[in-house]
Amino acid sequence: MQHIGIYKQAIDLALNEQQLPESPLRLYAPIEYILSLGGKRLRPVLTLMSCDCFGGAYTQAIPAALAVELFHNFSLIHDDIMDQAPLRRGQQTVHHKWDLNTGILSGDALLILAYRHFESYTPEVFSALSKLFSQTAIEVCEGQQYDMDFEQRQEVGMDQYLLMIN
Repeated sequence: MQHIGIYKQAIDLALNEQQLPESPLRLYAPIEYILSLGGKRLRPVLTLMSCDCFGGAYTQAIPAALAVELFHNFSLIHDDIMDQAPLRRGQQTVHHKWDLNTGILSGDALLILAYRHFESYTPEVFSALSKLFSQTAIEVCEGQQYDMDFEQRQEVGMDQYLLMIN
């Protein structure tokens, strides 16, 4: 297994090499912006580490790891909109820097771009990844809905909290 810095470096390099279309600028500039804000890249690093731990070459998992990172950033854009957050990682959120509609559309585009990273795999792997990714995406949406529902309540029990974070 590699040092964790090697995995993060591989993700950062792959993100920088990713070619987004130049137009329309108001769709893709916010995507480049949120990805440039950095972060720990924990989710894609764990994706690469998992591949390595189970005997695969971690480089084979880079497209899947990129998909995980793009999905995570899609969810951050939408979460910031729902929470009406002005800042993300100490910088303006996408919907504050641009506008609400741009935030929604750029977030949606990130989700679609995430799925496109699976296209580099065989049809069997593509299918398995897409099914797992879709199920996980639904669970993230369910958790977000619970989070919003719980904002209206004075008290949330442990069972309800665990339901939200699972």
